[in-house]
Amino acid sequence: MHAHNVYFWLKNDLTPGDLSAFEQGLQALTHDPAVKFGYYGRPADTHREVVENSYTYGLLLLFDDLTAHDQYQQGAAHLKFVEAHASKWVRVVVHDIQTI
Repeated sequence: MHAHNVYFWLKNDLTPGDLSAFEQGLQALTHDPAVKFGYYGRPADTHREVVENSYTYGLLLLFDDLTAHDQYQQGAAHLKFVEAHASKWVRVVVHDIQTI
């Protein structure tokens, strides 16, 4: 299985409508045909020295394998999301995990 973890730091001046549209975009990504399971949300209310929770939204997508992940990356839903929402973030960090 391939896990695709994406963390977004959004601009501070976004309107509630901008945030709602961003969440709708994340929701659409979780329904991409290549995605086995998908989840998104805001940082959990956990406070320990090792927890990084300065991001605005996180996205977790699970794929059967790297091939499915690569199909998703080139797919219409992903490309549409990036085009529609890239102007909303100041930073994105991706951590991909190939499970053992």
